[in-house]
Amino acid sequence: MKIFRSGWIYFVATFLFMAVGNIALAQGNKRELEKKRERLQREINETNKLLKLTEKNKNATQAQLDALRKKISLRNDLINSINVEIKSLNGEIDKTGKSIDSLERQMKQLREDYAAMIQFAQRNRNKYQTMMFVFAADDFNQAYKRLKFLKQFTENRRNQVEQIAEVQTSLNSKKADLQQKKNEKTGLKQTQESQRKNLESEKQEQDKMMENLQASEKSLRKKLEAKIRDKAKLDKAIAAMVRKEIEAAKKKAVKAGKKNVTNENVFTLTPEAQQLSNSFANNKGSLPWPVEKGRISETFGEHQHPLLKNVTTKNDGIDIRTSKGSSVRSIFSGEVTGTVNLPNGSAVIIRHGEFLSVYSNLDEVFVTKGEKVTTKQNIGRVRTDSESGNADMNLQIWKGFTKLNPALWIAKK
Repeated sequence: MKIFRSGWIYFVATFLFMAVGNIALAQGNKRELEKKRERLQREINETNKLLKLTEKNKNATQAQLDALRKKISLRNDLINSINVEIKSLNGEIDKTGKSIDSLERQMKQLREDYAAMIQFAQRNRNKYQTMMFVFAADDFNQAYKRLKFLKQFTENRRNQVEQIAEVQTSLNSKKADLQQKKNEKTGLKQTQESQRKNLESEKQEQDKMMENLQASEKSLRKKLEAKIRDKAKLDKAIAAMVRKEIEAAKKKAVKAGKKNVTNENVFTLTPEAQQLSNSFANNKGSLPWPVEKGRISETFGEHQHPLLKNVTTKNDGIDIRTSKGSSVRSIFSGEVTGTVNLPNGSAVIIRHGEFLSVYSNLDEVFVTKGEKVTTKQNIGRVRTDSESGNADMNLQIWKGFTKLNPALWIAKK
């Protein structure tokens, strides 16, 4: 009996140790998946709000298509994320089922052992028979051993009852846990099915919208050409300001006796500038967004136009869509090196050592050249397009004349 009991204790201890480790790991993964699902749902809701705003404007079909495409992409991500959650739950359900099977086998063995004990006890329940069993011993030593056996038998029977109760409690807990996981899986599958229906509806809406836009290709090309011209004017003005500043810095560096001056190192003339540069570079991937709320509506680099064949557009930064009238903030501390004012929006340039951050498509500018700014300081207000109703600001990051991808520098949502 002692051997059986010690073996049982070892089994329970090992089982609990492994279970606790697996539960902690599973719960960590589960929380991460739940956070991802919640984040994607928030982004879908935010995109949906922007889409509803553009729907009020009859001329905003291109903006509607952009927002709808973003929502479809997020919806796909959400469905995939839910699918990962379901797979994870399937694994947990399988493990819990195996644990229940193991506990039920243990329970069966415990009950069989207990039944055998009861049968033995019933056969020897007469006190006279018990006493005769002890006194019939050949000597005192054997009598003592028989008495000790009877005492141990009684204790083991009591322990067996306790073990059965413990296993039953654990079994009930596992069964409740299994049912909870199954209910959770059912809820996730219902959510996934609902998301799939929404996705199908949005894809149909997208197809219809694309047909309408393709029917007005001539008008689209005209608007795109105007947009490209406006962008070229802004880029030219920004580049001219950067070039002027770099040339002035070069002259100053040469005059100070510095050798091998290049566009990349021209602004690392002082310890303060170098420290600011290093600090900016060290914060890559964690810089704050230039708006409090928003999403990237157009990424960095060249893009194929969604409707016009053989037409590509280029973005030297990223476009961030936010709500009407939102404030634009500096992504890092630095000095305003200039502002650009054009009919279709203003821009602010801020230097951070050898780096520049450029904020364009502003309706108002709150800072002036030479002004020191701090991280997240409001520097202007985003401009809202009168035709589409969109409030998109453009963020660029330069190092010398090299244009960097801002999406790699700002914090991930």
